Amino acid sequence: MADILTVFWGDWLELRARIAQVAATGLISPLIYIFAFGLGLGSALDRATTPPLGDSYLEFILPGMVALSSMTISFGGTTFSICGDRLFSQTFEELLLMPVHPLALYWGKVVAGILRGLMTSGSVILVAVLFTGKIFSFINPLFLLIVVLNCAVFAGLGVITGLSVKSLESVGLYNNFLIVPMSFLGATFFDPATLPIALKIVVYCLPLTYTSIALRSAAYAPISQFPWYSIPVLLGVAIALAFWGAYKFSHQQD
Repeated sequence: MADILTVFWGDWLELRARIAQVAATGLISPLIYIFAFGLGLGSALDRATTPPLGDSYLEFILPGMVALSSMTISFGGTTFSICGDRLFSQTFEELLLMPVHPLALYWGKVVAGILRGLMTSGSVILVAVLFTGKIFSFINPLFLLIVVLNCAVFAGLGVITGLSVKSLESVGLYNNFLIVPMSFLGATFFDPATLPIALKIVVYCLPLTYTSIALRSAAYAPISQFPWYSIPVLLGVAIALAFWGAYKFSHQQD
């Protein structure tokens, strides 16, 4: 734990000067989706059908927007932080030379990514509360636990991506082929239970799907209907990424 906090503290010293910027950066896309889909398309959908959870389509997608924002910033912020140290400031070698276990290096970077994701998702949660007035739907232990697990998963992906890429252009490829498709296919805008079986298989292979489903249930459904399987799935992915990330750190050549 001491080694993890030491690695995290190095990122925190840089992050604390940009708290407002980090919190606002990931807020733009969710706000656009909220206005375009939730208020624009949602007003038409509400006249035609009733969402499975929430009183309106806007309420239905708000938990998905929290999942989306936490994913985007946890992944992007962590990736660019490592890429900046590796490719520009050339300080990453100092981190590798520290007498610290590779797993501690990984988790130190992930904790910083989780913090970035919580800053941004906290802003989206505030917007969701303002739009719905349902404070305890979005601020409850189960909801926040899922957000933290989601941040851990995508911060872990960010660490592995940051250690793997050779240039910032490569980061754009990962973002375009991994994060952007997952943003729309991760059950943020729809209920995956209504999909054909072939598409269900694809959608349920994405970790964001379990986050969106769990956040929606934590916000609106009774506790008896909560999909408890989502917690071990997200935790299992986070642990698997931790071993992969530790392996990458132990074999990193920079």
